[in-house]
Amino acid sequence: MVTVRALRAKAGTEPITMLTAYDAPTAGIVDAAGIDIILVGDSMGNTSLGHESTLPVTVEEMKSRTAAVARATDDALVVADMPFLSFGVDEAASIENCGRMLKEADADAVKLESGPHTVDLTERLVQLGIPVMAHLGLTPQRVKEVGYSRQGTSKESAREILDLAKAHADAGAFSLVLEHVPANVATQVTEAIDIPTIGIGAGPDCDGQVLVIDDVVGMSDRVPPFAAQFGDVKAEMEKAVGAYRDAVEAREFPADEHSHVEDELDELY
Repeated sequence: MVTVRALRAKAGTEPITMLTAYDAPTAGIVDAAGIDIILVGDSMGNTSLGHESTLPVTVEEMKSRTAAVARATDDALVVADMPFLSFGVDEAASIENCGRMLKEADADAVKLESGPHTVDLTERLVQLGIPVMAHLGLTPQRVKEVGYSRQGTSKESAREILDLAKAHADAGAFSLVLEHVPANVATQVTEAIDIPTIGIGAGPDCDGQVLVIDDVVGMSDRVPPFAAQFGDVKAEMEKAVGAYRDAVEAREFPADEHSHVEDELDELY
């Protein structure tokens, strides 16, 4: 079973694998494949709940989905992504929301889209026994402010990412997601901190990589430029659904083998 301590020990040694999952069947597949970390991402807002962004995702939705994933996972570390405004506004409420993910949904850790406002919170959560994965670079919960553009592209902004990475590592975060930043910036951050970095659109030199499961299996309508599609589940589903429709319309389904006949019930009246 993957632990926070084991993941920290992987920094600079062997690659860490991480994928999102939002339901039990998918989590079971990801876990059986030997993925180290399953992130129950607030990306469910886009991928599963029909929203245009992650902002509408609620604590209750995250808790329910995390519990489903945790029930289907034996080995991977399950990380709950804390939704927009569920943390960073009031410390007591932030701690309660994060704690519920461990206490009620059986998560192993939480992820915070990070900034200067989450350094002290990270330290406090760790003190209370809530492992924290930090997240810098492109943070989709700030889409109204920064959009989905690459971050850390100037010396000033790159240095801010580096400084915040160090601050969160010092505060006790056990790992750091770096999203959509220049590869050479991610390399320097990885070298500067002693916790593993997990990249998404951050080049090959991070300690691990993460992608959204829908992008990996071919369920997304649009794949980000930093992602890759490794399968075409959508095409297979379309084929299967179309075949079902055709079989019903042709009265080929259900066939005899799909039905049960009770001989004594032939004449009810």
